[in-house]
Amino acid sequence: MKKKQQSIGIITQPIGKAGFGPLSNLLDIVCPLSISTHVITGNEGMNLLQKSSQRIHIYGIRRKYRTNIVTKIITHIHMQLKISLKLIRLGKKVDTWIFFLDSHALLLPVIAAKLTRKKIIFALAASLAKSAKAQKDTLANVSVHSESINFKLSNCIILHSPNLIKEWNLEKYRSKIYIAHEYFLDFDKFKIKKKFDDRRNLVGYVGRLSEEKGVLNFVKAIPDILEKRSEIKFLVGGDGYLQNRIEKYLEAENLNHKVKLGGWIPHYKLPDYLNGLKLLVIPSYTESGPIIALEAMSCGTPILATRVGHVLNMVEDGETGFIVENNSPECIAKGVIRALNYPNLDEIVKNARELVEKEFTYEAAVEGYSKILENF
Repeated sequence: MKKKQQSIGIITQPIGKAGFGPLSNLLDIVCPLSISTHVITGNEGMNLLQKSSQRIHIYGIRRKYRTNIVTKIITHIHMQLKISLKLIRLGKKVDTWIFFLDSHALLLPVIAAKLTRKKIIFALAASLAKSAKAQKDTLANVSVHSESINFKLSNCIILHSPNLIKEWNLEKYRSKIYIAHEYFLDFDKFKIKKKFDDRRNLVGYVGRLSEEKGVLNFVKAIPDILEKRSEIKFLVGGDGYLQNRIEKYLEAENLNHKVKLGGWIPHYKLPDYLNGLKLLVIPSYTESGPIIALEAMSCGTPILATRVGHVLNMVEDGETGFIVENNSPECIAKGVIRALNYPNLDEIVKNARELVEKEFTYEAAVEGYSKILENF
């Protein structure tokens, strides 16, 4: 007999622009599986208000980003208390809480969910431990300790790939780990608009300008790339706290004429940008996905990525894209030159598009979550 449908809640910290797409996708996946869906989020997450309906309810938490460590900690605790209060008030309306986008570090809301006897699912989009190591951030290190407590309190941990169990040191939680993802694309939008051979020699990065994304390493690889291929130009699309450092580096190395800083690229413009690239570089220290890889592959743009997360399920080196062994500037530079000089790039473009169309549909994403939620 089919299990009775439940009401599901989704919790995130207040998110930036990069988090809106994944959160929106998760909401679209969960809605058909839930009697009603309640989302506690904030900042860019409040754009989900456009999806509010009788079955979808959005609750906002605002947070200003601080630089002083003491102020950051106070603000972080205050935010957790506000989320916990909203969670408790929704006690009778939600059966299961899904903590998403780094919210698995929110100790107080997790305790509140546990005390109100709700089921707790963590859908992990990143490793806090690896992010903290890359960022060298005190608050991030505190979050790592909260994360380990929360994992013990959880009913289920969702990962995008089995590879992440070992990569993120989660073997001890193997019995509660399930595999699913919130990745799906609109193939009418993310499609090949410009033939690969008609594109300029433009190599790009698109994503947050933050340490764990490895974007500084990509920028520092540019001089070595230009020594071998002086005609290449570069695009760095995104925003974040590293923007000032990147601008200073480009100025010091006299690279402004070779590198365009595109700022944040709205999602509806991404297909056009991706169709302008010969190669997209994803030099992350840690990733669960990333969805930009799928979007590029769907647009006929080869990717060069580090060996992290779900990438190894998307990319077979020399078949559907390219893998670099590490994200040092030297390794990235060699990888870019190898990829651009690789024979049969048209075949890689074709294989990548076919893989994405087969494996990353909306129906497949819903089915993955449906199988998990049936167990709770």
